[in-house]
Parts: sequence; C-alpha cells; structure tokens
Amino acid sequence: MPNQFAIDVTRIREDARARMDAGPVTVGNTSDHKRVIEILNDVVATEMVCYLRYSQHAIVATGLDRGPIAAEFTENAAQELQHGLWAADRIDQLGGKPDLNPATFAERSHTEYVEVADADLKSMVAENLVAERIVITTYQEIVRWLGADDPTTRRLLERILADEEEHADELTTLLG
Repeated sequence: MPNQFAIDVTRIREDARARMDAGPVTVGNTSDHKRVIEILNDVVATEMVCYLRYSQHAIVATGLDRGPIAAEFTENAAQELQHGLWAADRIDQLGGKPDLNPATFAERSHTEYVEVADADLKSMVAENLVAERIVITTYQEIVRWLGADDPTTRRLLERILADEEEHADELTTLLG
C-alpha cells in the first residue's frame, strides 16, 4: 500500500510525559490558544444572553398559545445555559479563565438581548429565531476558522451548532 498509516509511539509517549502540565492540550492542537479562549469567552457571553432572553420570554409570555411556547422557551433556555457551561469548561481545559461577568455579557455577545413589548408571542418567537440565525452563522464561521487546528473545540461548537439549528427549526415551525 502506497499510503500506509504509521505513528511514532515512542515520540508520542515522550511528548506526553514532557508536557504533562498542558493537560489535555497536545502538540496536535496547533491553534492560537489565546485567540480560541477569547472567541470561546464570546461564545459563553452569547449563550448566556440567549439563556436570559429565552428565560425572560418564557416568564412574561401571555396569550392562548402561551403554554407550549413558554415551554419551548424554557427548554431552549436550559440548553443555552448548558452550551455556555460547556464553552466555559473548554476554556478551562485550554488553560484560560472563563469570563462569566454578567456586566459584560451584552457587549461580548454575538446576539442582542431584546425584550418584546406587550409579551407578544409572535414577536418573541421571531426575535429568538433571529438570534438563533445569528448564532448559527457565527458558529459556522468559528468552526471553519478552527479547521483541524483544534478538533476538540471544533467538535464542541459543532455539537452546539446542531442544537442551535434544531432551535431555529422549531421556532420556524412555531411561526407557521
């Protein structure tokens, strides 16, 4: 076979022992860790803003269709919170400090925190759909930028991205 797979296990073992202080980050991760941490902190802020917006909308929603829509908002809020925690954990794995300062969430977030006047359900669904579409586009860009340089962070964002696409699909269905 002209293209046989081969690895230098001795070199890998030596590197693993020599760089134990790097934790899970190996020489195979060639990304700019500082920049990845900055980007992930913006992801944390984005997810927290989405969590807060969904939570606010679930609480103040009114009208005949309030029940199922508020339930959808509550479920999405819980998922957004989990996404933010996953990103914060990854920052920690990379040796960074997760920025969970709520005072800076809005300025670092890719999305906006928008309260809808009069608890209008259609406007709430539309606003959350806009936010999901922004998140989908920005996370796709991050995934492309990461490429093969940091496969673990890329897979994390792809996992989050799949959830965000599901949210957008559900919100589109709610809008009819």
